[in-house]
Amino acid sequence: MHSVRSGIQLSLKPVLRALVLGGVFLFTAPLALADSLPKGVSQVSSVEGITEYRLPNGLRVLLMPDATKPTVTVNITYLVGSRHENYGETGMAHLLEHMLFKGTPNNPKITEEFNKRGMRMNGTTSLDRTNYFELFQSSDDNLKWALELEADRMVNSFIAKKDLDTEMSVVRNEYEGGENSPGSVLMKRLQSVAYDWHNYGNSTIGNRSDIENVKIENLQAFYRNYYQPDNAVLMVAGKFEQEKVLQWINASFGKIAKPTRSLPQFWTVEPTQDGERSVVVRRKGDVQLVMIAYKVPAGLHKDRDALGLANSILTTAPHGRLHKQLVETGKVVQVFSSSLGQVEPGINVIGAVVKKGESVEAARDALLAGIEDFKNSPPTKDELDRQKRNNANYYEKLLNNHESIGISMSEYIAMGDWRYLFKDRDDGDNVSAEQVTAAAKRYLVRDNRTVGMFIPEDNPQRAEVPAAPTMAEVMKDFKPKAATLTGEAFDPAPANIDKRTQLSTMGNLQLALLPKKTRGETVNVSLSLHWGDEKSLFKKGTISGFAGSLLATGTSKYSRAQLSDEMSKLKMSGGLYSFQTTRANLPAALELVAHVLKEANYPETEFKQALERTLVALEASRNEPVAVASRAVGLHFNSYPKGDMRAAVTLDEALEELRAVKLEDIKAFHQDFYGVSKGELSIVGDFDVDSTKQIVSKVFDGWTSKAPYTRMVGKRSDVEVVRKTFNTPDKESAIYLSRMNLSMRDDDADFPALRVANYIFGGGAGLNSRLLERIRQKEGLSYGGSSNLSVGEIDRIGSFSINATAAPQNLAKLEIAIKEELERALKDGFTAEELAKAKSGLLQQRLQARTSDGALAGGWNSNLYLNRNWGWSQAMDDKIQALTVEQVNEAFRRYIDPAKMSIFIAGDEAKAKAAATAAAK
Repeated sequence: MHSVRSGIQLSLKPVLRALVLGGVFLFTAPLALADSLPKGVSQVSSVEGITEYRLPNGLRVLLMPDATKPTVTVNITYLVGSRHENYGETGMAHLLEHMLFKGTPNNPKITEEFNKRGMRMNGTTSLDRTNYFELFQSSDDNLKWALELEADRMVNSFIAKKDLDTEMSVVRNEYEGGENSPGSVLMKRLQSVAYDWHNYGNSTIGNRSDIENVKIENLQAFYRNYYQPDNAVLMVAGKFEQEKVLQWINASFGKIAKPTRSLPQFWTVEPTQDGERSVVVRRKGDVQLVMIAYKVPAGLHKDRDALGLANSILTTAPHGRLHKQLVETGKVVQVFSSSLGQVEPGINVIGAVVKKGESVEAARDALLAGIEDFKNSPPTKDELDRQKRNNANYYEKLLNNHESIGISMSEYIAMGDWRYLFKDRDDGDNVSAEQVTAAAKRYLVRDNRTVGMFIPEDNPQRAEVPAAPTMAEVMKDFKPKAATLTGEAFDPAPANIDKRTQLSTMGNLQLALLPKKTRGETVNVSLSLHWGDEKSLFKKGTISGFAGSLLATGTSKYSRAQLSDEMSKLKMSGGLYSFQTTRANLPAALELVAHVLKEANYPETEFKQALERTLVALEASRNEPVAVASRAVGLHFNSYPKGDMRAAVTLDEALEELRAVKLEDIKAFHQDFYGVSKGELSIVGDFDVDSTKQIVSKVFDGWTSKAPYTRMVGKRSDVEVVRKTFNTPDKESAIYLSRMNLSMRDDDADFPALRVANYIFGGGAGLNSRLLERIRQKEGLSYGGSSNLSVGEIDRIGSFSINATAAPQNLAKLEIAIKEELERALKDGFTAEELAKAKSGLLQQRLQARTSDGALAGGWNSNLYLNRNWGWSQAMDDKIQALTVEQVNEAFRRYIDPAKMSIFIAGDEAKAKAAATAAAK
């Protein structure tokens, strides 16, 4: 559940620089509340619906009331991250984050309480801060408990040796998972080589030996020093009463004494880099990467925004210069960018994925040439406007969702002032092409980069990194914008969803339209189209996949780049079949989607790029434990003949199918199959029903598929029980998978009971599940694991499966633990207390899911296809609520049989054998 954030958001997709466009909040006027503040609590500032208060002990509190969703996010940020660690203590900030889920004297079983309340929770650690959050259904009981918990574990957490002994190995397994990833490993090496002295050179996960040997006394001292009210910022966002919540906060946090200790001061300044640096990682793997890092100023410096825009202009597909220079010409498979460090001078990273077998040196040289030539060709107005628009759209959506803003605010809190989010938004929109070019000339130079080798030189080209201004200087002219009220408090009860939704049929298309007032006038659209049958789709699975994935790469009217621009202008996020837009843009968005579906022209260059990306991704998975074991499971349980689009295939068969695909086959598939033989269209949000129906009729009426639709009947085969192992050398993390088939549908009488049993065992209770309590909480063998129950909605096809990761040397212990827990559940059964927590957690999670407009739209599509409404969901809730512990145990015993579970294990066999040999001695 816990996660590490190294500060590098390493992805094979471009990373946007954080620029924010306007926020609208439903809030209670802070000035009115100021007259009734608890004693000693002061109001500090208010910006666009977020108000800051301060307690006498130094705790800062941010309140963002928003009644448009019946949920609340509680997020507490501690101004401590991995850069605050001392020698021999790397990874300690993250390890401490894990330890805070181990309980306090007043809350000894935190994960059980989270489970009972259906709370989504987590903690994350980065270079500069640590945060903990809970997202839950709005209620006084939930919110009061969450606030009291965070106050309690701020100063009363156990931080006990017995917990460290098991949690250390859990964190080590998380570390081992990162060691499986070529990108993660290369980033850690790049980070450490780029820095000489600063702690930004240490990855947040830490060094293995430090994780294994950290002393409990050091961890306790770190906790007592940094986990104090004067080093924390609490944010509450969502549906709540401000005055009441401030009273609760004052009661729970206010009793914590203001600390008398002084926080340590850090004086290390990274010296100016004096030459190009290099690092080469050589490990077994199936993909090549190039990464180039440049030192840059801290986040408060004006050049940081300019450099972020430069990164996006260079790498964002399909417009990015490097994308056009390198990807479209076939020199590399993909380009990406990222950044690290905000509070102090950090690094910007630009990289590329290179196909195995091709010259990585040639790719490196081409990448370097493209980056460092940027300063000689300033960004155009279109390039700059596009990136500013993309960033503005992204953050407009962020500020329209209190479930996101609370957690994202942690990054700005770490920089010194949460209000800088809004200042950063405003300043970013004013960055000029000249500023971007000047920043590129200053930092994107040879002697300021880390990439390949160190080369001595008599006349170095050094880049002096200037000091950032103070926050007071940056904020002195800042003027907050006025907040706006919008949105309705929508009741997500199934009966209300059905009542508010208008159902109709338009030709072969079933419609579900649910108009409601939303923050930012957002609208969510979900479209499902069905065509063909088992015979007409035979041997067309790969072709069908390409036909769908390449739709938005070009049409009779637009290129891929132009389509991307059109979707951005219409504020569309998501894909063609499921997207969000706004009320004003909905008609044009529907017309654009219909145009793309009807008139996709599949450019040859885009097909070749997509084919190369897919081939490289498949090859990269050849020796990855999860991929190897998952393919084996699919093949063993396969019920369909070769050629059926549902059939499992080997990796080499998949590669062969890909290489056999021709562009003319894809175009022919589009002509022969695309159209509305049967479909569902659901729209939820702020829109006019009558005008929307007219648009739907205009764009879809008469567009019928040449291939009539007949549902393909699902099949389930009886298979022999096997235990298979696969050797994946030089991989630090291994995988355990097991599965058995079931004959069940979701309307079977036993399904609700089996669903709840699976929830308790490992399918939904999180860290409090039977499975994770054993393999993670108690024995520290695994970072993560779960069980999964899958059943048919129409056909009687289903399965029960278990998965977990572990170090190869711990696989034997892991397998025994899973076997014992499964046998214990079958022999002794689940308890009434476990059932009560499962009911509470599962039902609250289902309720929370209905607060998402996107989920409602997708849910309506499913209901329409199955001839159901949301009353079916209410009936399922009622069945779950009525379950007895006897029914749950009987269902688990009736359907789950360990003797029928096939087991698949993939890992480094040499490491596993070495552990077994050592144990035998």
